[in-house]
Amino acid sequence: MATSEQRSASALDTALLWLAILVLVASIAGYYWFTAYSDLIRVLGMLGGVVVAALIAFQSAIGKTAWSYVQGSRTELRRMVWPTRRETVQTTLLVVVFVIILAAFIWALDVVLAYAVTMLTGRA
Repeated sequence: MATSEQRSASALDTALLWLAILVLVASIAGYYWFTAYSDLIRVLGMLGGVVVAALIAFQSAIGKTAWSYVQGSRTELRRMVWPTRRETVQTTLLVVVFVIILAAFIWALDVVLAYAVTMLTGRA
């Protein structure tokens, strides 16, 4: 009994996802089909199609799982401890100084290796 319910739910999910894809493709095709209308109306129509397709897709099991993932991510973002302005500035300055030091080292290494190659090849 449970397998037939799972199959019908799975078939419904598949149908919902295909319907969402169809609405999305239709909204994109409509953007290119209705060239006589202004760009604003065409873009709004396409965005409306994207919203409708998303709403349809969120009714499936995969869509519900994706939505719960988004909600969980938002919850985790609220819990995150963000650095203060002072910490951000200090870290950024440290990175900039390190990049400058590394660039100077690579430049010096390039000069030394170029000098060594010219000495070995005899070109002045």
